Amino acid sequence: MAYESESGLPVAPVYGPDMPAGWRAAEKLGEPGSYPFTRGVYPTMYTGKPWTMRQYAGFGDAAESNARYRELIANGTNGLSVAFDLPTQMGHDSDAELARGEVGKVGVAIDSLDDMRVLFDGIPLDRVSTSMTINSPAAVLLLLYQRVAAEQGTSGDQLTGTIQNDVLKEYIARGTYIFPPRQSLRLVADIFRYCRAEIPRWNTISISGYHMAEAGASPAQEIAFTLANGIEYVRTAIAAGMDVDEFAPRLSFFFVARTTILEEVAKFRAARRIWARVMKEEFGATNPRSTMLRFHTQTAGVQLTAQQPEINLVRVTLQGLAAVLGGTQSLHTNSFDEAIALPTAKSARLALRTQQVLAFESDVTSTVDPFAGSYVIEALTDELEAAITALMQRVADAGGAVSAIERGLQKAEIERNAYQIALRTDAGERTVVGVNRFVIDQEEPYEPLRVDPAGEARQVKRLAAVRAGRSESRVQLALSHLKRAAEGRENVLYPMRTALDERATVGEICNALRTVWGAYVPPDTL
Repeated sequence: MAYESESGLPVAPVYGPDMPAGWRAAEKLGEPGSYPFTRGVYPTMYTGKPWTMRQYAGFGDAAESNARYRELIANGTNGLSVAFDLPTQMGHDSDAELARGEVGKVGVAIDSLDDMRVLFDGIPLDRVSTSMTINSPAAVLLLLYQRVAAEQGTSGDQLTGTIQNDVLKEYIARGTYIFPPRQSLRLVADIFRYCRAEIPRWNTISISGYHMAEAGASPAQEIAFTLANGIEYVRTAIAAGMDVDEFAPRLSFFFVARTTILEEVAKFRAARRIWARVMKEEFGATNPRSTMLRFHTQTAGVQLTAQQPEINLVRVTLQGLAAVLGGTQSLHTNSFDEAIALPTAKSARLALRTQQVLAFESDVTSTVDPFAGSYVIEALTDELEAAITALMQRVADAGGAVSAIERGLQKAEIERNAYQIALRTDAGERTVVGVNRFVIDQEEPYEPLRVDPAGEARQVKRLAAVRAGRSESRVQLALSHLKRAAEGRENVLYPMRTALDERATVGEICNALRTVWGAYVPPDTL
């Protein structure tokens, strides 16, 4: 039986100089750091310095997560990535009814400025780049971060980092949405404008395919639906009066890296080429940085297994190698025990060491784009480019990303692919080592990291102390100003910042916007 890629494309057993037919290196490749950026966005890539090693972490309360961040920095990470708990991601305070039982479970609980101060205590924000996986409440967490930095003496123009801020993929795959799509896009545009004026070196969005891949998207679907969302964000910013070359250089992306190295390398190369063409030809970008697809990569959590979890160390190494050979700008490598629980300190350190071995013991950093000109890689890149472009056209024909989301198009396509993967795995047609082949009779015992069950009560108590120590009338006045801005066309981040300075909480800010914009209710899928 002929081998098919994860995207369902046939893979030949042997490739030669006539594959792909009519291939022209000058047109398809260019030089590294030059349009269409197939070979990478920078001329020297890793030959000067390796990618940013950005480990994702956060659990319990701010003090516990701060201790983990300090440990990661001590072990050599050069970028932090904050995981927030579900209540924070959904814009609920820790004492909300909907937050019960979820506080601090899958990330750190952040309710107020006081929590953010503790989270970054002793961490120099002028020297550490921070990524925050936060979407609907992204503006609120960004402003809290900026405020803490200011208290450290760090100005906005010194801050570097990223907020995910990609609300569209939440409607497709992840589900941590708050407001309806069109109101969410207005908030995204306000963040773009605010950061251009106040935090100019900040990456204002990380347009994400990772979560779609984790939900079951193929590599072609992952890139196509992500770039279609990117087009929607660009159109929104232009419609809000911004020039494409003013904001596009700060756009960034976030993708998965699977164990299928050849297809993943081709996927990243095709994505760069397509985005460069879209920005230049559709939006008329003239700044070369506006046409660069810069991206962060995380290894595939969905490929980790609870059975024989040590095998995940091998999987993560392959996935990390795929990301590096594909030209990522930063990388998070998952811990081997994440299919079971939050990573322990030891497993998190091993995940970081995996990157360090790739960077400093292998030769993958010695030359730029080592697969350039490979018969198989160039053929796969061209084939993936065609498949991705065809899927992007389907979204465009549906009226663009938002209209397609409202019809359930992307979600239905991903669910169909996920179902096929499950069927093939259950039938043994798709090997998962330790699960449907090479199994063992009895698993070895494993002691996972456990979040302190008393942590939720402590967090709620701290939140009560915040409310008791502020002027309630000043908070309510600030929230009323925020609502008026949301009703009109004023940038909501400025009154939001004032409310946070008065010690309004994350939940109170989001609830104020809910009263004006409403909450999103998903439609039935196709």
